[in-house]
Amino acid sequence: MKATYQKYILNFKQASGTSRGILKTKETYFLKLVNQDKIGIGECAVFKGLSIDDRPDYEEKLNWLCENINANINDLLTELIEFPSIQFGLEQAVLSLKSKTPFELFPSKFTQSKEAININGLIWMGSEAFMKKQIEEKLKAGFSTIKMKIGAINFETELGLLKSIRNHFSSKEIELRVDANGAFNPNEALEKLKCLSDFEIHSIEQPIKQGQINEMADLCLKTPLPIALDEELIAVFNVTKKQELLQIINPQYIILKPSLVGGFKGSEDWINLAEKQQIGWWITSALESNIGLNAIAQWTYNLGNKMPQGLGTGSLFTNNFESPLEVKNGHLHYNSTKKWKVDL
Repeated sequence: MKATYQKYILNFKQASGTSRGILKTKETYFLKLVNQDKIGIGECAVFKGLSIDDRPDYEEKLNWLCENINANINDLLTELIEFPSIQFGLEQAVLSLKSKTPFELFPSKFTQSKEAININGLIWMGSEAFMKKQIEEKLKAGFSTIKMKIGAINFETELGLLKSIRNHFSSKEIELRVDANGAFNPNEALEKLKCLSDFEIHSIEQPIKQGQINEMADLCLKTPLPIALDEELIAVFNVTKKQELLQIINPQYIILKPSLVGGFKGSEDWINLAEKQQIGWWITSALESNIGLNAIAQWTYNLGNKMPQGLGTGSLFTNNFESPLEVKNGHLHYNSTKKWKVDL
């Protein structure tokens, strides 16, 4: 078996805002395995400024993997513990190589186009007018769960946007989630959560920056609305450390991005620990191309979690790959009549 990798730059259709800044491009890498006439493809979706493996020796590690690709898979995954996006790319590529077709990694009713995955509609940060326009588009597109990124514009303005949704739709009609990406100061976070709770918010992701474990634990204890850990899970490699983190903070939910937490295996470790503690969870993509999104979606469907997942990011890029993935009426579908178009 031989392995190669290729760098690929995804271009956003529209510059997308988070509390960490404006995104115009997204760098990713594709790992390609060849064994006789079989090909396997996986996406190593490093997230600049967020991934723990956003480091100068990233390509050096990809080269190492290609040179050692015939070693035991578990040994490779262990060696790649500090490179979760490469772990994820390797898992995908191996599954892809073993599959009947390179892109049907987990055959199911989802890949047969018989069932779809409930997903949230994502509202990117920006001006009030831009965010309002996105909200209207998501509601028109049939989403029943909307996730709004907050923390970049005036908090009162953000509350006004949430209020305008609630003036027209009850919490039974539209589920509202918010994602602060760690934007709140610990000293003001509880007061802001109280303001947000007026609008029957389903949950808030990462209200304060990761690494403030005692402050987050205190917030989760006192919060008037459920808190979901997201960035907090990055760079926690050891299962014992994962368990310790969940026991100390005791959040209401955790959110798993396979590219950031060690692929399928790393995510499943978190899920098993969370369920033992009766902590809820759901899966979110991390701006992968349709190749990575496809792998996450197929795996997520098989987990059987009926909550709305965060998997609708494939339409953000101008140069994404044509795939069977389609978003209709707030659900991600796999249209098995459509063909993949991937030239790598």
